[in-house]
Amino acid sequence: MLKYIVKRLLIMIPILLAVAILIFTLMALVPGDPARLALGDSPTITEEMLESVRAQMGLDKPFLVRLGIYLRDIFLHFDFGTSYSTGAAVTKELASRFPNTLLLAVLCIVLMLGLGVPAGIRAAVKANTAEDRLSMLITLIGNSMPNFWLALLLVLLFSLKLGWLPSVGAKSFKYFILPALSGGLGGVASIARQTRASMLEVIRSDYVTTARAKGLSESKVIFTHALPNALIPVITITAQQFSFMLGGIAVIESIFSIPGIGNFLITSISARDYPCVQGCVIYIAFAFSIMMLLTDLIYAFVDPRIKSQYFGSKGKKVKKG
Repeated sequence: MLKYIVKRLLIMIPILLAVAILIFTLMALVPGDPARLALGDSPTITEEMLESVRAQMGLDKPFLVRLGIYLRDIFLHFDFGTSYSTGAAVTKELASRFPNTLLLAVLCIVLMLGLGVPAGIRAAVKANTAEDRLSMLITLIGNSMPNFWLALLLVLLFSLKLGWLPSVGAKSFKYFILPALSGGLGGVASIARQTRASMLEVIRSDYVTTARAKGLSESKVIFTHALPNALIPVITITAQQFSFMLGGIAVIESIFSIPGIGNFLITSISARDYPCVQGCVIYIAFAFSIMMLLTDLIYAFVDPRIKSQYFGSKGKKVKKG
């Protein structure tokens, strides 16, 4: 298994290289002059002043030279450059915002799984009943509800009307309750619907019928035999949602003024802060790649058949076919 992990980590290098080249090229083609934005709109600005600022930003060199320097700094020195707006290192800017994004992402995923999986199991067990139809109707409404609209409703009710929770900032845990509800409730619907579909397919399997024929209790049949085999699609959706959230829920972070990665990315794009935009995109690509690796390992942990197929009975990777 260790060789498999190392191999997947090595595969990430060309992926991140391609992402770095692509985002650097796109930023170079974006209209606008960062030097002029940095100096402002004062009529006293001269061309010599602009050239001096461009030289400080490294924009006076040819594109290929700048690209080579950028790739060297990233992959050899782990240096993403310096922010045009604040003058701070991009790595420090990302590191200071990552804990807020991580906390929000974890809270959203806990909410999704804590409500979505039980709801999906209940709907599958009570399939084609009034309870099943009602739960699926609720999840359909939740899945169709834009998270920014839900965020505004929650702020209006719990912050402005009732005054129970703050609506802006990230000073303590209570500041993350409304953002987590806004970002997580839509995902609850997706998890519930996927869990129901997977459970219905598994419940009709022969081995579940055999387990019931042996006289096992319904709860043991559902949670011991059916649920583990129905979790693979649920894990896939959860990993995708978590990867997306680790990249920063830009809309939610902006509405609640949370200093996270998504909010930082939007602010950097508006300010034409190229190093920060490039650093955010590469970070998102890295987070997504790591989550896909962890997802494969979780597959092997949940389903022994997958572990045997890819790693062999002793955890060694085997060739398919």
